[in-house]
Amino acid sequence: MGDDMTVRLGDGMINLRVGAIITKDDRVLMVRNPVEDWYYSVGGRIQFGETAEQAVVREVREELGVELEIDRLGFITENYFYGTMGDNTGRLIYELCFYFYMRAPEAFRPNYDSITVNEHTEYIEWVPFDTPKTVYPAFFKTELSKPWKELRHFVVDER
Repeated sequence: MGDDMTVRLGDGMINLRVGAIITKDDRVLMVRNPVEDWYYSVGGRIQFGETAEQAVVREVREELGVELEIDRLGFITENYFYGTMGDNTGRLIYELCFYFYMRAPEAFRPNYDSITVNEHTEYIEWVPFDTPKTVYPAFFKTELSKPWKELRHFVVDER
């Protein structure tokens, strides 16, 4: 398709991304890396020329090696935070993210248990909803155990 929909604005940045919500037995499939001590959702940046739905299907295929269908859009988040990696360290980032519930068959198993992004290995893990570990987005801990049928909107401001 095209370039990631990331735009630098002075010292800041706007990021458009998607996240996949894949659950099983009170656990959600998450990603972690050896650099940070937290989990984050399967997903990534929307590329110019694709819709959020196309982006989440592509990201799941790239990160898990499987083609999953979308069930529904569950959450939209607006998030202000400071970057912690690479040349984004300390940079104020505004991120708009669309989180989609994905349909996973009962016998679903990701084809990969690790992936490499920007020369860092990332690991795929099933994480309990009530894990004491830090997860992003943080609302996964409270909202996934009681799924809503309607779309939810969250604003997180860590400035």
